[in-house]
Amino acid sequence: MSQLDPTDHDVADEQTLKRIVDRNPSRLGVGRSGARPRTETLLTFLEDHGRARDAVLTTVDEQLIDDLGLVKIRSLVEDKDQYLARPDLGSDISEETATELRDRCEQNPQAQIIVSDGLSSTAVEANVPDLLRSLQDGLEERGLEVGTPVFVEFGRVDVMDAIGEELGAECCVNLIGERPGLRSAKSLSAYMVYDPKRGAPTAKKSVISNIHEGGIPPIEAGAEIADLLSEIVEKQASGLDLREDDREFQK
Repeated sequence: MSQLDPTDHDVADEQTLKRIVDRNPSRLGVGRSGARPRTETLLTFLEDHGRARDAVLTTVDEQLIDDLGLVKIRSLVEDKDQYLARPDLGSDISEETATELRDRCEQNPQAQIIVSDGLSSTAVEANVPDLLRSLQDGLEERGLEVGTPVFVEFGRVDVMDAIGEELGAECCVNLIGERPGLRSAKSLSAYMVYDPKRGAPTAKKSVISNIHEGGIPPIEAGAEIADLLSEIVEKQASGLDLREDDREFQK
């Protein structure tokens, strides 16, 4: 089968291709030079790959953590290499850290906010300042008692189960940097759980993802998270349990 000639308007519509490329962040319509990518395409790829690696391997600025008033702790992970190899260790905290949390943080809050570096420190630095303010304002407007916000170094999603359990939180939200892609290293997600306990299954968790300048803007995301947390507290459920509750209500 012969290849399609992009200059042949019977088989390719340049205007349609341009609209698709303009609306899609993926690498579409970049063309090739013989059997190889064009120089500009290759250089852009290498640049994006470098940003993705930096997002994973760098750490969140200490000054930002202080400016946001976050109590900093660490998961059971010792360093970045171990973090990447042992996701289970990023999901729990030591007894010593649990004691520190109880000493420094408000007990039994309705909503506990957690920020974790996850797999993208870039996402945390780019989104959390605006998102955190919006979320805290939204929870206050909805009358929810909010605990002392915590930052977890080397944190995974499920570390919120351990923190929530230790602090007696009614529900938790974990704002965590997601695995970077080649088009965005700044994507953040918000995972939420009602009645957090170690070992809670993923099905018990709700999530709002794709939080970044090219997805859900952080200020808007803060309001959406506040709405969902309010619903979680009201219905005393999260994840599939919350959706099942919605279906029962609709009947």
